[in-house]
Amino acid sequence: MLRSILLALGLLVLGLLVWHVGPGNIYDAALRLGPLSLLIILVPSVIMYAIEAYGWKLVLGPSAQVISFWRLFTIRTAGEVVNMTTPTAYMGGEPLKAYLLKYYNVPMAEAAASVVIAKTTLTIAEVFYILVGIVIGFLILGAGSSAGQTITAAVVSVAVLVCSIAGFVFIQQRGLFASMLWLVKKLRLRIPVLETQEEYLRSIDQTILNFYRHHRKAFSVSTGVCFFGWLAESLEVFVIITVLGDSASLWSVISIGALAALIKGGTFFIPGSLGAQDAGNLLLFQAFGYSDVTGITFALLRRFRELVWIGVGLLCLAMVGKGRVPRDQEEERPS
Repeated sequence: MLRSILLALGLLVLGLLVWHVGPGNIYDAALRLGPLSLLIILVPSVIMYAIEAYGWKLVLGPSAQVISFWRLFTIRTAGEVVNMTTPTAYMGGEPLKAYLLKYYNVPMAEAAASVVIAKTTLTIAEVFYILVGIVIGFLILGAGSSAGQTITAAVVSVAVLVCSIAGFVFIQQRGLFASMLWLVKKLRLRIPVLETQEEYLRSIDQTILNFYRHHRKAFSVSTGVCFFGWLAESLEVFVIITVLGDSASLWSVISIGALAALIKGGTFFIPGSLGAQDAGNLLLFQAFGYSDVTGITFALLRRFRELVWIGVGLLCLAMVGKGRVPRDQEEERPS
């Protein structure tokens, strides 16, 4: 019920934004875009998805040798459909990624551990990217303006995020699922799924712990690779602004891309961040001196990109495991 209400409010906000800017103005801006421009707009997101898939491959462990990059890319794209379409803090698709790896004979404990670690490196890279964007934003806009005050609020948000990530990494090293089991028992809750899978969950913890102990270089390299993936978001900002006929400096697009990522992450509780993300992008572009038309058209073009990737993700989901049997089901077959 709450999800439906948030979705309806998001659609309402988006409609009001379009009405405020003027459908005619947006239509005129869209007329300047042709099929080639729309294809060019998609290029940075292809780069971003490819880089992040490679960052995942770096932390996959021994199975990285037996599963190809393109299969991993396909699985990640399929999982991202769930992340983009559900209000789960962009975490809902992660269990699906681990499950789909079973079709390629990756042990479930290793698959689940790699998903947790890959999400950690991706998030750490995102935090660093946002921090860089905030610093650049301060230098461009100054701290005294209303835009500067907005960036100050962003600093506070990132500080909370940094503490959360540090805590998440610490808990992983202490045992992520063991901590969950301890908390459930402490609160005297009965969750049968956790109780029956306790041994399996502890094996995932051990796999994660072994990775942090013996593969710190891979963790650091994966984080660095993912940072370049986030920079592809800034490349997308530059491409969209350029095809819309405006100009942008290197530093401004990095700051806009990073702050846009913060806005998207901060509105995770709304399905697709609908309305809130678009309003945030409009205000962000206003702060950097762009027109309302450029801001809302940018937001709508990002929605176009998301719709394309949702379609691609659904296609990948249909393709993954086609004609294959998950490892656990294969073992249960009678000989």
